[in-house]
Amino acid sequence: MLTNLKMVERFGEPGNPDNFTVITVPYPMRIAWDPAKITSRMQCHKLAAHAFMDVFNDILTEYGVPKIRELGIDLFGGCVNFRPMRGTEKKYEEALKAKNTKLAATYLSKHSWGTAIDLDPARNTLKQNSKTAQFAKPEYTKMNDIFYSHGFVGLGREENRDWMHFELK
Repeated sequence: MLTNLKMVERFGEPGNPDNFTVITVPYPMRIAWDPAKITSRMQCHKLAAHAFMDVFNDILTEYGVPKIRELGIDLFGGCVNFRPMRGTEKKYEEALKAKNTKLAATYLSKHSWGTAIDLDPARNTLKQNSKTAQFAKPEYTKMNDIFYSHGFVGLGREENRDWMHFELK
């Protein structure tokens, strides 16, 4: 996984709207916190757009829309969100208060660059591990493999937590 310093080198300043684009995903995605709402578009970093599209196309080919929906792979929890990583909010605020923007940047989530996505957050919470997270089950192995095959890593496989989260490496 890339450090935030490497993120700046590769993807530019976090939160820079000039770096974002909108892609049309190949299957409908339900908004995780309001599943009655459907989207077919997602904002992400322009350098990540192709990788995201490859992931979504391969997931569609592998599972098909009915299975994607049944498994909750279509529950979109977000991509672009300028914020600190969960659990570092206080350190981030202290660094900003001290006007140490370099230190503050080390606490930013990869979502700040639009290079990470969360899927089905309700059943793959930040603190769930492989015993309880939905995406740790065998029926999601192919989905996880697809993300990895297109240059993403999952915090579930890497750190056995936050199984919803996949980020471009």
